[in-house]
Amino acid sequence: MKLHNDLCINQSEVALSMHKTLVSILAIAATIWFVLSSGCMTGTQNGLASQSCPDYVNPCQGMTPVPSVSINGTPIQYADVNGVRLAYRVFGSGEPILMLNGFGATMDHFYNESFLGILATHYQVYIYDHRGMGYSSDNDAPPTMSLYSDDAAALISALGYESMNVYGASMGSSIGQQLVIDHPLRVRKLILESATYSVRIPETRLLFELIQATALNASEPAGARREAEANLVWNGTWDDLSGINKSVMLLVGTDDILTPQSAAVQIAGQIDGSWLVRFKGEPHVGSRFAPVEYGEITLDFLCRNESPPYATV
Repeated sequence: MKLHNDLCINQSEVALSMHKTLVSILAIAATIWFVLSSGCMTGTQNGLASQSCPDYVNPCQGMTPVPSVSINGTPIQYADVNGVRLAYRVFGSGEPILMLNGFGATMDHFYNESFLGILATHYQVYIYDHRGMGYSSDNDAPPTMSLYSDDAAALISALGYESMNVYGASMGSSIGQQLVIDHPLRVRKLILESATYSVRIPETRLLFELIQATALNASEPAGARREAEANLVWNGTWDDLSGINKSVMLLVGTDDILTPQSAAVQIAGQIDGSWLVRFKGEPHVGSRFAPVEYGEITLDFLCRNESPPYATV
């Protein structure tokens, strides 16, 4: 009887040991699958779409130290477009990215310098002041979102390019949407951060109230009031979103109360193949507060091949 009991105990211990081993193997396999499916592979990637990324290292490895630029230490240059003179700065080298500012913002203060520095490790990054803002001049043309997108298209041409990658944040994302709709040949890839397809939807009530208050406040800078007017007369892009055939990525923070994540979800649902990345706990224009995370996912998106035939391992 004792021998039988010992045998039963040993068999149970063996079965338990085998069960633990199987669980461990499955856990390891699941982890490897998750890492590979998330693109977090070591080394360089195959099939990169951008010529700016031949030595690109997957962002999952992180950047140490974090690069940075000096906005105010970089000379201002000017380009004459659409009857106004637009002021701009440029950082880095490689394929171009045109950055589009948010509402009422200037290039002196809108961007996080580490965020721009990360982009500039592989790309030539252009920032500029919208007409009537910062160092840029203005004229008496009625302010509309299409006017600002026309300025962006003309600036791309004035800088010597047929097209650029475009990154728009807040109001800049609205201009970016209008740009890819009005001037699709000017856009390579498009990143929309803190985006909405209209300021008049229920989800953006707080944003609408802010813009309306700016338009009615005579003490606000003239350029900001004209941007507010452009937002208020904008019919939005909803009807045209499904026709966008570019590679598009939407970035939004889950704590964004001006352009909530629900708006980004709706836009992503209309643009076939678009990326949607939500950053937990980040507010409006999260790239100002989490520059490394936003910068790395932007590089990953820009450098990745998204057109068949896809890279094989």
